Amino acid sequence: MMKTSVFDMSLLQDSWSTEAMRSVFCEENRIQKWLDVEAALAKAQAKLKIIPQKAADEIAKKAHYKFMDMDFIVAEFKKTKHPLVPTIRGLEKACEHGFGEFVHFGVTTQDIIDTGFVLQFKEALNLIKKDLKDIATALLKLTKTHKNTAMMGRTLSLQALPITFGHKSAIWLSELSRHYDRILELEKRLYVGLIVGAVGTKASLSDQCNEVEKLTLESLNLSMPDISWQPARDRFIELGYVLGNINATFNKIAHQILLLAHNEIDELAEPFGKGQVGSSTMPHKRNPAVSENAVTVSNALKANLAILSDIERHEHERDGQVWKMEWKLLPEIFLMLSVVLANMKFVLSDLELKKDKMLENLNTLKGFVLAERVMFALSDHYGKQHAHEIVYENAMRGIEAKKSFKEVLLLDKRVSKVLNEKQIDELMDATTYVGYAPKLVDEFLTKAKNYAIFKAK
Repeated sequence: MMKTSVFDMSLLQDSWSTEAMRSVFCEENRIQKWLDVEAALAKAQAKLKIIPQKAADEIAKKAHYKFMDMDFIVAEFKKTKHPLVPTIRGLEKACEHGFGEFVHFGVTTQDIIDTGFVLQFKEALNLIKKDLKDIATALLKLTKTHKNTAMMGRTLSLQALPITFGHKSAIWLSELSRHYDRILELEKRLYVGLIVGAVGTKASLSDQCNEVEKLTLESLNLSMPDISWQPARDRFIELGYVLGNINATFNKIAHQILLLAHNEIDELAEPFGKGQVGSSTMPHKRNPAVSENAVTVSNALKANLAILSDIERHEHERDGQVWKMEWKLLPEIFLMLSVVLANMKFVLSDLELKKDKMLENLNTLKGFVLAERVMFALSDHYGKQHAHEIVYENAMRGIEAKKSFKEVLLLDKRVSKVLNEKQIDELMDATTYVGYAPKLVDEFLTKAKNYAIFKAK
């Protein structure tokens, strides 16, 4: 079973989804998928009377990991230095009455490994979709609960204008729903196997070659390709980039949670359980360790994406030096993404919002974040451009003099001529200048009901 230090750092070793993902890409399941393809091939060939029915029955019966002599297979691997031949010989050895002679009849290694990989990816994507649906449910709850919860919106790292947290989480949810749709679209192109022989011409598969491929893939619930895709790896590249896009979204969300958890901002906190330790030397620390881990693993995943497109660069009809890169890159992407999703499901399902601190931060700049609001209040009298100049002068003067926005506005006769103190106080209430955020969230929630990510299955 594949393990690395990154996965061991998941902090959620008991997560069902991460353990399930490891099972998808463990040695036993990889070999079992190869055996599944060999069994489907034998049954198809027997139906077409290419091999004896009794041979197909025996192959299908013994094409299970439990019948494999792994000591024998490992010894064969050391001898042959070949990725698949040891398993073929293991299945041949397991078959009785000499029926093992009909194993792997007319196909090539890439037929079995590629089709087996597609079967693994199908299992893995089902796990990813389940995690995305769970996280979408958590985000939906946050969005509904906090559609009116005012907080500071920030652009270019600095305070900009008030928003609501529900508006922020709705944007996250909208993005997530598009990723789910991308997976559904990808599946149509990805779940395709191949039984095409050594160079894709089906030369060794008899004049019933197309039927052999069709029946084999139908048995595996995969689609038939229009032609060999042995040297065409666009399907797997697309898979990697869709997963990478999902990863990028959660890198962003986790990073934002880390930023908003800073003591100086202190607007969000991830769950912190009884007995959890933040630091080995500073007992007061309540570190956002799970969000931090999500970013860590997410950053590591990006290294695999950087070289993923190289797998398309096959020389001629097959090229092991790039083909075999998939065997490392794609399972690792799935495994790392499963850790990121498990981390973020944990965080977002019980995220703590500190409303008092959000309100306090809305007033950090002593009202200057309401400059836009004041400008439009003055524009009815002065026009927008002139109003902008008046507000700009007062904002710069007040910030440099360390005065509140209200103070400098009251001292400007151009302002007091149009706005009285009560009106200025009303304009200085940041919680009432969240634009149409609550309405926009309501409109979004109506649309979200029809998102595929919330449909059953």
